[in-house]
Amino acid sequence: MRIRTALVTARGAPAHERAIRTLMNWNIEVDEAMFLGGLDKASFLREFEPDFFLTTRPAISNPPPADAPSGHVASGVRNV
Repeated sequence: MRIRTALVTARGAPAHERAIRTLMNWNIEVDEAMFLGGLDKASFLREFEPDFFLTTRPAISNPPPADAPSGHVASGVRNV
């Protein structure tokens, strides 16, 4: 079984460059990358219907989309 992976962030340019360079540096491939440029990520994810959702932000400030199992990645630049 192949796992489809997507990077979804509410950020836009120029933050997209850092994300893409980091993925390339770490030799990580994703099937899709969506940079929403400030649009509401939760609304997008409800339509996208991910099977699993990981975030670096606590669930209180960034609730996962309905019906999607989620996990908090406890590492990152800053988890506030």
